[in-house]
Amino acid sequence: MKKIINPQKDNWSILLQRPTQSIEAIEDTVTSIFGDIKSNGDEAVKRYTSIFDGVLLNDFYVSEKELKTVDTLISGDLKEAIKNAKQNIEKFHSAQKTKKVVTETTIGVQCWQEKRPIQKVALYIPGGTAPLFSTVLMLAIPAQIAGCKEIILATPPNKKGTINPAIIYAAKQCGITEIIKIGGIQAIAALTFGTESIPQVYKIFGPGNQYVTAAKQLATKFGVAIDMPAGPSELLIVADDTANPSFVASDLLSQAEHGVDSQVILVSTSKKMITEVSIEIESQIQQLSRKKIAEKAIENSKLIYVETKEIALELINEYGPEHFIICTNNNDFYVNGIENAGSVFIGNYTPESAGDYASGTNHTLPTNGYSKAYSGVNLDSFLKAITFQKISKKGIQNIGNTIELMAEAEGLDAHKNAVTLRLNSLK
Repeated sequence: MKKIINPQKDNWSILLQRPTQSIEAIEDTVTSIFGDIKSNGDEAVKRYTSIFDGVLLNDFYVSEKELKTVDTLISGDLKEAIKNAKQNIEKFHSAQKTKKVVTETTIGVQCWQEKRPIQKVALYIPGGTAPLFSTVLMLAIPAQIAGCKEIILATPPNKKGTINPAIIYAAKQCGITEIIKIGGIQAIAALTFGTESIPQVYKIFGPGNQYVTAAKQLATKFGVAIDMPAGPSELLIVADDTANPSFVASDLLSQAEHGVDSQVILVSTSKKMITEVSIEIESQIQQLSRKKIAEKAIENSKLIYVETKEIALELINEYGPEHFIICTNNNDFYVNGIENAGSVFIGNYTPESAGDYASGTNHTLPTNGYSKAYSGVNLDSFLKAITFQKISKKGIQNIGNTIELMAEAEGLDAHKNAVTLRLNSLK
């Protein structure tokens, strides 16, 4: 990892750049595939699945047989772990339910807000080098709690045309049985337009690589909503001498092993901590099964020393990390001061992997600085807020003149007339 000492504020924007391609660099590829799938449907999806995943599929869907036999392919211990994680995630997301909001803004004018589920949603689950069955729980559970009527899950197949059984098992536990073996740009495009066999949806959820992220952003141009731009994973840790260097190093590596385009950063007011963490990383990385991936990500990562916690906090808010771990002698300073982060982990015994799996919070989070404007996935992500109003005769008399004056001032005579007619009828 690169060590940077007291970086000048003028250089922060360059220092904090992510190791990802700009959307412009891959937009032509994404646009081309979208156009092909829009025109040629299933045939194009099969072709791109053959090109990118190395398998020619006759049927995109996980079969009834695969759904029935998957239980025998999962160990009892893993089943119990999935059950425990599911329980915690359900508990946290169920607690996010809100009641109908009702108020009388003036006598005779009643307004209220109710939340309704998005009817058709797609859940994208990365496969690739790490089949993220945990992401199934993170997306399917709030979708079910929200009451979405149609939920389809998409995930890339392996070269045998099968899906990791843990993904199927987790989906089945969440009541999701409509699973398509499609990944990458072609999955997002198929769900955007719909094909002969794949339904069009209203909103697409889930993380992915740079191409999936760009595809999701392009989908919004065709009227399909997305949860957020959620690309390669990232983690920033702030730590001082009260932190445990081995813990810090393990957290940095836990994100670095996600992919070669992941990024991890340590910000510290202690040069000693930076040195000790660097040594720990060199030691711990040797034991990882995904050592080569982690090493590549570490090349894009940084150890940054700053002199004060105030400078550290300002730099962290400028970066806007997806995951933010706080291990200092004044955690409250950072907890109260953080403005841009996807999810925050506090103290030496709160590893980021807890949020990835089983604490109950959602791990589908905004990356690439989007935490400055986006929230992570939550129950409301699967809901729409609809407003209602009901006005009585007394109510229209109370606000009618206000409406007439404002409409007239804006030159909208029909708006004014819609009120005037009603007021005159009450005279």
